[in-house]
Amino acid sequence: MGKITGFMEFEREVEKYTDVEDRVKNYKEFTIPLAEDMLRNQGARCMDCGIPFCHSGCPLGNLIPDFNDNVYKGKWKEAARILHATNNFPEFTGRLCPAPCEEACVLGINEDPVTIENIEKNIVETAFREGWIVANPPEVRTGQSVAVIGSGPSGLAAAQQLNRAGHNVTVFERDAKVGGLLRYGIPDFKLEKSIIDRRIAILEEEGISFKVNAHVGENVSVETLKDEFDAILLCNGATERRGIPIKGAHLKGVHQAMEFLKMNNQYVDGELEFDDILSAKDKNVIVIGGGDTGSDCIGTSNRHGAKSVVNFEILSKPSVGRPANRPWPYWPMKLKTSSSHQEGVERFFSISTKEFLGDKNGNLKGLKTVEVEWIFKDGERPQLKEIPDTEKKWDCDLVLLALGFTGPEKTLVEQFGLDTDFRSNIQATVSDYKTNVPGIFAAGDSRRGQSLIVWAISEGRQAAHHIDKYLMGATDLPLKDDNDLPRV
Repeated sequence: MGKITGFMEFEREVEKYTDVEDRVKNYKEFTIPLAEDMLRNQGARCMDCGIPFCHSGCPLGNLIPDFNDNVYKGKWKEAARILHATNNFPEFTGRLCPAPCEEACVLGINEDPVTIENIEKNIVETAFREGWIVANPPEVRTGQSVAVIGSGPSGLAAAQQLNRAGHNVTVFERDAKVGGLLRYGIPDFKLEKSIIDRRIAILEEEGISFKVNAHVGENVSVETLKDEFDAILLCNGATERRGIPIKGAHLKGVHQAMEFLKMNNQYVDGELEFDDILSAKDKNVIVIGGGDTGSDCIGTSNRHGAKSVVNFEILSKPSVGRPANRPWPYWPMKLKTSSSHQEGVERFFSISTKEFLGDKNGNLKGLKTVEVEWIFKDGERPQLKEIPDTEKKWDCDLVLLALGFTGPEKTLVEQFGLDTDFRSNIQATVSDYKTNVPGIFAAGDSRRGQSLIVWAISEGRQAAHHIDKYLMGATDLPLKDDNDLPRV
């Protein structure tokens, strides 16, 4: 695949960013696309490696060497056809996926891996620009109806697959616009919302119905859905936010990251005025949590004009390179420096927050931390140990908790009468995605827990296969290992 000697001739090239001082003035995407000849050279770097381990790294089972080869040869339309065979929304994954496929790339054993994610994004953007991605409604309807609860990547992928099978699909979204965390959790500087709207318009043209401001369990009855639909798929995400049960957690100024990010996205979209959102302007901000959500809070705080931004992570600082205990092709825990980190932040690792400090009016004024170390013993869970005499006080006006999620919201689970697993996720086996209630399925973060966007899309596609089989007795919808190539 690619050029036989390409990996020896061309070095890895990725998109560059606009200058920090320019990009923090707005919420637009700020990557600078590579020229076509450079992209073709990147496709040429894909080796004829015999066993493409990138497949094992991709939860979607994307046919990576195949579309790389077509990019190298300038066959962009064929590349788009191959890419869409396994991925409904490469415009999302090409921007947001952490690219586990690249960590599994054979070239990455001793060189920089192929730029799979960036190639993917450029394939789909070329396809949109050339008008190759058009609505493709089913020729025949089955008469069966499916309700999909949640319009994030898992719900959207399942909806498109089920619609392709000819079922009448209705997606219920509790917020004012479709997209779930893609719209309300991911900042516009990583994913401009016109990218979502572009795809939703196609899905609507294909025949999918979207109901917004439709909060199942509140203003949409669970019993009504059971009566009106032949199958129900829960893709409602893992949205129970993890907090810190310490003194002062109630203070004004301690907020969940998703509250902060959602309000900012609503401001950018014109739904809210800046004075009505949770603002970091002129504040000393501390973000607790070192993952992608924490990074998004950092980038957003800098765009607000924060006085200072500090980031805490309770885990030890990862190594810059691949750690010895995560050899290729496994996903490594490496130090990640995002574009938001580059825009300005002080990062601290192995640090735990002990107490939030406030004034007599209940306003946050600071917090207290202690340094920690992790004790590892064979066969036991790691133990967290505080280091004596390392307590420190920090001034801050705003704390953002980016600590992840603990599972789907309990109210909806209880109303449907669903069983949950030991992690509070909806219990539905990977063999058929069925819950304990007949006709009700679950997929995405609500089933597997907080995870990657590629896993969400993969789960939606897999669930659609099993729902179609449940409704019709058989199905032509592909599973991950099927390589049938549907039309773009």
